[in-house]
Amino acid sequence: MLFNADTYSARRRTLRDKVGHGLIILFGNSNAPANYPANGYTFRQDSSFRYFFGQNQESLAGIIDVDNDREWLLGNDVDIEDIIWTGYVPSVSELASQVGVGNSAPLSALAGMVADARKTGRTIHFLPPYRHDHMILLSDLLGISPMETVSAASVRLIQAIVEMRSVKTDAEVGEIERAMHIGYLMHTAAMKACRPGVTEKSIEGLMEGIAMTYGQMVSFRSIVTMHGEIFHGSPSLDRLEAGRLLLVDAGAETVNGYCSDNTRTMPVSGRFTSKQRDIYSIVCDCHDLTIQKARPGLKWMDMHLDVCRLMAERLKDLGLMKGNTDDAVAAGAHAMFMQHGLGHMMGMDVHDMENLGQKYVGFNEEVQPSEQFGTDCLRCGRRLQKGFVMTDEPGIYFIPVLIDKWQAEHRFAEFLDYDMIGRYRDFGGIRIEDDILITDTGCRVLGQERIPYLPDHVEAFMNEG
Repeated sequence: MLFNADTYSARRRTLRDKVGHGLIILFGNSNAPANYPANGYTFRQDSSFRYFFGQNQESLAGIIDVDNDREWLLGNDVDIEDIIWTGYVPSVSELASQVGVGNSAPLSALAGMVADARKTGRTIHFLPPYRHDHMILLSDLLGISPMETVSAASVRLIQAIVEMRSVKTDAEVGEIERAMHIGYLMHTAAMKACRPGVTEKSIEGLMEGIAMTYGQMVSFRSIVTMHGEIFHGSPSLDRLEAGRLLLVDAGAETVNGYCSDNTRTMPVSGRFTSKQRDIYSIVCDCHDLTIQKARPGLKWMDMHLDVCRLMAERLKDLGLMKGNTDDAVAAGAHAMFMQHGLGHMMGMDVHDMENLGQKYVGFNEEVQPSEQFGTDCLRCGRRLQKGFVMTDEPGIYFIPVLIDKWQAEHRFAEFLDYDMIGRYRDFGGIRIEDDILITDTGCRVLGQERIPYLPDHVEAFMNEG
């Protein structure tokens, strides 16, 4: 466990006060089989369960009876046959005591607790399930269809947890910094390995080995691709080619479940071409603008649009865009080049709390999600607060099918020079991403070591030695 029992007890008390009434159920995860029960994927605990109940053991559930001020940790003790295979595991009562929970019981007790609560008309609070075993379990407990369990989740519980988990404590920031160090080792190793003839998958394997050596695992499937215009480009056995760009978006997760997330784009040949450097410099300046301006009280939606305006203005200098910059961004013409949002929250999840519903995590009554293409992929728009951890990840991408579609439709012809854009169809994409902490008056980039990102620094690092 990362924190002591008092920390977890205090978190549960705060949650109890915010929810106010009813029975709260927080499910831990179970092992997931890859192809048969004894051969599973790497276990990953549910983040909200771990935030409030601390334990990283599989097949547990946490119960908070708000009305009667009681808490339980539910789970089944292992027997000697299990211990032979897995080694000693503390009893559920021991696990409960470690995190300040006074009661424990087998998982089978859950059905009775829920049944009693339903008989007396009490509200049963649970989070939207993202694993099908939890959907089926909730279906059995509540008598609803498994597919109804997501919409039946408690909005009151979601909002309380979002409010608590959004603001990171100093101890949580310290753990994120440890994830950043692992990420630094991963990305600098990738830069050193990047050269013609090396496969994308070999770089993925190199980084994943580092993540597992120093932490739990990667915080998401690494993106390692010469096709940077494909946002979630999976690494392939393709060999890196001279003159191309390699985009690497990867992060680490510590053994305590906190994440990092960085992106770097590098020239396979070790030197940017003039065309590559022109586009790279725009992305670099957009990345830096966020670091200069992000502060408490600023709407992240406004920060995103400021970056889009800077990008459009600079693309006009290269002849790729034209017309009035404000009008172009208001119309959404810039989404020819950046089709995603500026960044998202990060913490115990690389897209922090995304399973709780982005409309609750990143938006509120003041700031609602956009329906405009490109900006509709912004995962957070609300005002920043001290203690938020955000990713800063602008990018420029040339997607051939999007170019062809918009050109055929004469879309935004007053703002886009399709003849010039056509010269970049095979360019790929560039993204630069760092993680920032919102402070009292501004922000700071997380990580004691900076992964090289300025173009001269990238080239120097790739070619030194």
